[in-house]
Amino acid sequence: MSKLWGVGLGPGDPELVTVKAARVIGEADVIAFHSARHGRSISRAIAAPYMREGQLEEHLIYPVTTETTDHPGGYQGAIDEFYESAAARLAEHLAAGRTVALLAAGDPLFYSSFQHMHRRLADRFDTEIIPGVTSVSAASAALGTPLVEEKQVLTVLPGTLPPEELTRRLRETDAAAIMKLGRTYPGVRRALADSGRLDDAYYVERASSDRQRVLRAADVDESSVPYFAITVVPGPTPQTRITLTESAARDGSESVAAVATPTGAPAAATPTGVSSAVPIEADPASSVTRQDQVGEVVVIGLGPGDEAWTTPEVSRALAEATDIVGYTTYVNRVPVRPGQRRHASDNRVESERAGMALDMAKQGAKVVVVSSGDPGVFAMAAAVIEESADPQWREVPVRVLPGVTAASAVASRLGAPLGHDFAMISLSDRLKPWETVAQRISAVASADMAFAVYNPASSQRTWQVAAMRDLVLEHRKPETPVVIGRDVGGPTESVRVVTLGELDPAVVDMRTLLIVGASTTTVFEAAGGPRVFTSRRYEA
Repeated sequence: MSKLWGVGLGPGDPELVTVKAARVIGEADVIAFHSARHGRSISRAIAAPYMREGQLEEHLIYPVTTETTDHPGGYQGAIDEFYESAAARLAEHLAAGRTVALLAAGDPLFYSSFQHMHRRLADRFDTEIIPGVTSVSAASAALGTPLVEEKQVLTVLPGTLPPEELTRRLRETDAAAIMKLGRTYPGVRRALADSGRLDDAYYVERASSDRQRVLRAADVDESSVPYFAITVVPGPTPQTRITLTESAARDGSESVAAVATPTGAPAAATPTGVSSAVPIEADPASSVTRQDQVGEVVVIGLGPGDEAWTTPEVSRALAEATDIVGYTTYVNRVPVRPGQRRHASDNRVESERAGMALDMAKQGAKVVVVSSGDPGVFAMAAAVIEESADPQWREVPVRVLPGVTAASAVASRLGAPLGHDFAMISLSDRLKPWETVAQRISAVASADMAFAVYNPASSQRTWQVAAMRDLVLEHRKPETPVVIGRDVGGPTESVRVVTLGELDPAVVDMRTLLIVGASTTTVFEAAGGPRVFTSRRYEA
């Protein structure tokens, strides 16, 4: 039976995942998780040790986080639309009888994105929440000191509050934990200073993870504060020294450490000679992937559907990849390999996918971006190459490996309808106006070339096939052959020939490719069915 699980993962250390959460992650049919447009999901990284091969993944990518948006509804409109779309994706799995584990860093009901899915789905589907260790508890453990004791009051505050409101609340409470930092930190520090709490405040970044940092709040570089950081003002005066540390570097080099003493006690120095008054800067080597080890992005085409059409070169690239990125339908065509990370997303986020792939490669990953057919034909190669023109990506190696395109596959089933000059046109008007599409259809039709039609229709876009047919009929006879190929190379393949005048838009969908013939395109009956060719010669 279907069930939505809200899985609390704890603050970052995979060993802090509860026994129940680990079991549910391993048993779930679908693992769902959020990330920003860069694609790196902290939640998935925490859950990875408990996941199993063959699980479906739903990568829910925020369209906007801190940047601006041109959405007509502004930031709130964009984020609301995203939550509705994400809920619809999860609802499809639940309606199909699958169990869905939606991952949440910390606790699912404590400043978590899970709450937005819970609000939209819990009244329709069986739902259970697995609590997790919050970052507040992890920060207290990192400091090694109690947050509150006896009758003291702890106040949890979002850093997004106005500094004046933060100041008021900090003055009124015994202890405080301030979350949602990042770009809000300058205002948070001002509120700490204005309330007289700055000297007693500590900053904990990525608590419990191997990149944990603990600093005095006054010593933090405001330009380097991530969202996953918390400022803590303990209620009791610490009775033991608080160790200010950097996590050890991945290459085994020593980390920098300092010791903070309780307020009023003399500052102690570490054996390295760094006192607690000196800000401890992040060691670049402590990031997940070494910055001096640049990986690469390989954009590949799987072919239209049949595994036999995937080239050996593409198969090798898939086997060598650390990360697979692409539209969910295409990622699911790639065999699951142990240790290989898969980042599936919606088919309308090409630029975001490309940026995510380039960013991971910049950090050392070997990323394969998956397309169906050929990646250079209405697919991901253009998006990745265009995104790589940004100066921040130009040092990242990018390769494009060709594949069998759908036009070639459909044409091969009936002979050679593209045997002479031909064009390829996409009917989708999502990235270009219909006026441009119509102008190109008329130009190709008047030039008497055969042409292949990609993306002819979708569930929201059904009228363009009829419009294209009418435009072509202005230049070509109703008897002009049209090849209709659907799911070629797939289990429901069908290929047939009709005339332009007979073309029925109702039989065309997104899995269909059309080939419209020229005046020199001929259809004749032969053994095995009709054969089609466009002559390479024109009569004098």
